[in-house]
Amino acid sequence: MPRVPASSSSTLSLAGRLRSLGDAELTELLTVREFRDASLHDFFDLADALLDPASVQKALVRLDRQTLAAIGVVGGAEALGLTTAAVGAALADGGQFGEGSARASLDRAHSLALIDRESEGADDRWLAYAPVTEQLANWPELGLPGLTSLLSDPPPASLAPVSATDARFIDSIAAERAFDAANAIAELAAELRRDPARELARGGIALPDSKRLAAAMSVELDAVPPLVDIANRSGVIALDAGAWLPTDDAADWMLRPTSERWAHLAAAWFTQLSPDIRALLAERSHAIWGDRLAEFVRWLYPAGGDWMRDRAATVSLEAELLGITANHVPSTPGSALMASGEEAASAAIAAILPAEIDRVYVQHDLSIVSPGPLLPRLDARLRLFADVESRALATTYRVSEASLTRALALGETAESARQFLGEISLTGIPQPLDYLITATSARYGSLRVGTIDQAVMGMRSYIRSDDQALLSAVVIDHGLAPLGIQRVGPNRAESRFDRDLVFWSLSEARYPAAAEDAAGEVVVLERRRVARASVAPPGSRAAGIVARLREATAESAEETGQAWLERQIETAIRGRLGLTVTVSMPDGSSVELQLEPASLGGGRLRARDRRSDLERTLPLSSITAVRPAEG
Repeated sequence: MPRVPASSSSTLSLAGRLRSLGDAELTELLTVREFRDASLHDFFDLADALLDPASVQKALVRLDRQTLAAIGVVGGAEALGLTTAAVGAALADGGQFGEGSARASLDRAHSLALIDRESEGADDRWLAYAPVTEQLANWPELGLPGLTSLLSDPPPASLAPVSATDARFIDSIAAERAFDAANAIAELAAELRRDPARELARGGIALPDSKRLAAAMSVELDAVPPLVDIANRSGVIALDAGAWLPTDDAADWMLRPTSERWAHLAAAWFTQLSPDIRALLAERSHAIWGDRLAEFVRWLYPAGGDWMRDRAATVSLEAELLGITANHVPSTPGSALMASGEEAASAAIAAILPAEIDRVYVQHDLSIVSPGPLLPRLDARLRLFADVESRALATTYRVSEASLTRALALGETAESARQFLGEISLTGIPQPLDYLITATSARYGSLRVGTIDQAVMGMRSYIRSDDQALLSAVVIDHGLAPLGIQRVGPNRAESRFDRDLVFWSLSEARYPAAAEDAAGEVVVLERRRVARASVAPPGSRAAGIVARLREATAESAEETGQAWLERQIETAIRGRLGLTVTVSMPDGSSVELQLEPASLGGGRLRARDRRSDLERTLPLSSITAVRPAEG
């Protein structure tokens, strides 16, 4: 019979491993593992929680077949474990896995604390945790495959190819979806830059924000969550302090051609797939997905159940939204992505997307019509002067006093506005627009916002204007009431908030405000609403557990070391485990004893020496290290 380590020995080994991990590694592990976190006082409690059968089962059911088989092979080994090469050979004997592919599976299982690793020269030796081995051994009773089935059950038949006739029809649908998705996510980033969206504590975007984003993106409400996920995964937006914002990279992405925008989004979708699924799709990139792909996923994740079905459904939905597939058949750009990568996908989608244009019709009613998709760099500049009214292959923009004021606040001038619009207009600049540019430019800055050098009575900024009626409108504006604006003279009002906040509040309320410096010169303020680098929320469950465990052991080094030794020995006594005990001798040397601990008290360990068959009593202060007994 193979020798399986006792559960207490597993707890002892895992507790030591958890204690040695850095905070980042430990937080990452606890983030991906599900376990009961009540009554966690030390690393032994945490090891017990991670080795609890329910926690082990939740981790196992999300693993692919090869990783499960590798864990099973390690669990069937002798106590000294197997090398990576030996595990690879056992996997290859089953006929379904390559011998050289064991390392990735073993690393995956080790990262989840489902097996242990012991360095052994040039190769590693892998050891089982008894509760994991026992749980996997019970799978046949749960209707799940045992080790023999994991190793030998063959995958389902290959996927069926797509016909040339179907490909032309699929590409037509895919091009439309790809265009819509890329533009919808561009609108998402633009809207979030204007006004971030709040993430609920239970997950998901608040309904009012979801409706606002759906309107801005011109999509149905139920399309917002998957498009947000795609944008987040591709690095266009990110969650920062409970709010969704565009990232620093979003500005560059939005200036790229639509084909490159789409390819970036599609590549992020492809990267999220498991390596096995990516390899399958790359090998069969011109094959119909449908039922056969679902069968393969069920074979690859034999215990995935509802979790895998939901995940597969999400992946399939996103592929359809992006035009990677249409009616569950890969498009030509989707096939290029899966077979050759992002650059090939960009070239393939460019061939079927409508050509981007660089000219528009500027009309007398102050609307601007782009008869086709406008080059992104021109679209981004035009948005400074005009608001988007409708977005499709033909896009309509509208110029207003508010939109021109916004452009002026961002550093544009009447001359730069006329020059840009004149360059892209097929119809010149109509007289009504020219008049509006002149009038808005003249009115801009009739409200000046500056900083009070020495704050008096808590006032930190001022608003001044020669137009007393305009200043009165600002003071009584209910929408600006939170700024606490108080009139202190006929042409001056003050606020307890900083200049920048007051300026942007006035601008959003469509007042012709300009920021000024101490010399009274107009300055352009840069409003950067972007997400910072993603970090683990300090209040997250995993980070909180790590902080609690560190705090519980934040004593002096000597006390912490002694408490740790005592806890290890107590665990061994309860589990009737043998220990290898390192003892410091009076002459400064160290010896290792193979002991069976019997009791611990009064600062002394009483144990039977396995080699001499004598009972020994050792001062705890002389013991420098313990580990599970060898052999």
